[in-house]
Amino acid sequence: MPEGPEIRRAADRIEAVLAGRVIESINFGLPRLQRYAKILRGQRVQALETRGKALLTHFEHDWTIYSHNQLYGVWRIVARDCLPETGRSLRIALHTKTHSALLYSASDISVWPTPEINQHPFLSRIGPDILAPDLHWREVAARLASPEFRRRRLEALYLDQRFLAGIGNYLRAEILFAAALNPVRNAASLGRGERGALARATLAVSRRSYATAGITLPPRLAKRLVSQGFRREQRRFFVFGRDGQPCYRCGGEIARAETGGRRLYWCPGCQPAL
Repeated sequence: MPEGPEIRRAADRIEAVLAGRVIESINFGLPRLQRYAKILRGQRVQALETRGKALLTHFEHDWTIYSHNQLYGVWRIVARDCLPETGRSLRIALHTKTHSALLYSASDISVWPTPEINQHPFLSRIGPDILAPDLHWREVAARLASPEFRRRRLEALYLDQRFLAGIGNYLRAEILFAAALNPVRNAASLGRGERGALARATLAVSRRSYATAGITLPPRLAKRLVSQGFRREQRRFFVFGRDGQPCYRCGGEIARAETGGRRLYWCPGCQPAL
């Protein structure tokens, strides 16, 4: 499933061709949404907002399309009416004079009056967006110490969208590695310095992934691996998907476990259990 950085980058691409432009034609692939086409046709797109893994397309006259890619949804930007050949189901088609923004395969889509969008069942319960410009590491640290979250294991807490929105499996692994914390520890066990380090790593790794299209390694290390001939998939992460391979820091073997039906990766040398 795409995580916060991927959804924000998709929003950037869509915003580049839709923001400030009139939607001349709109089609919904889900019958329950087709009645909104008449309302939104001819309206101007104001902005694309992301909240975690949800994308909000804001129109003038106070209407918003909510969409969540879930596991298989994908956006495509093409020249007007040049639909790509695909076996996917087209769910939304937004056409300006020059471009088309197309959402395939997703089904978690709804249209809301903008003033009511915060009442959406998903948006009403999620925490701060990890890529929100005004999110400070001190707020993340405070949430780690709060009664609501402090008793949770980090491995579960860092997938809970109520804690922070936009973190998924790869960011969880990479953030905990960057903070040198074992996934089985709970937030209550962290000292003040550890909470601060984890909070800073949470923002730094998430923002780096957004800036680099999914690479969480520091630029110097990533550049060195490029010079050594590593393929992109081999130089994206410290631990995620690298079980059995040597850690880039300590040389130890990356471990993997299944927890809650999700893959979990860590370095036992760099992230020792206490």
